[in-house]
Amino acid sequence: MSELVGVLLAAGLGTRFEDGNKLLAPVCQRDEPIVVRAARSFPDAVDHVVAVVGHEADAVREVVSSVVDETVHNPDYEQGQSTSVRTGAIAARERDADAAVFLPGDMPTVDLRTVHRIVEASREDDVDAVVPVYDGRRGNPVLFDASCFDDLADLSGDTGGRALFETVAVRRLPVEDPGIHVDVDTVDDLASLECE
Repeated sequence: MSELVGVLLAAGLGTRFEDGNKLLAPVCQRDEPIVVRAARSFPDAVDHVVAVVGHEADAVREVVSSVVDETVHNPDYEQGQSTSVRTGAIAARERDADAAVFLPGDMPTVDLRTVHRIVEASREDDVDAVVPVYDGRRGNPVLFDASCFDDLADLSGDTGGRALFETVAVRRLPVEDPGIHVDVDTVDDLASLECE
């Protein structure tokens, strides 16, 4: 595998969060925004990190600029997560990447070791996608091989990349990381986060 791209999905409206843009909210009693903490799951596991921005793009771009290599704008972000996955897949395809790891920007507690394990699993097995599983349920981030980029670039609706799971070869990778299920949708979610 030559280049592996990390795609941080940071364009959504976050309409259920009652206190402004959830991606910019400080997390874990620190002055670090949720989206920055999520981006820190990528270092050393991928070669290049792309943040897909949309809602309040300038503000999100400003806070992630120190932890990503590039930002791309999703003009259709109001139409759902699939448009951000689509934008990220196109960016990875344009870089001629061999694979991309997609992580929602509202998931600040994914263990960096999980991203490394997903990448390693993709190198060991001839599969189209690798999805982590904890406590019997799949979560994020998800790695897609370049063979999926065209299909990801054609997604619609709000299902994201999981729409492909029934049509491609998927490895479900057991991990010891409850963070793969933890996203911040509401102020209460943020208040109940358990951080290291």
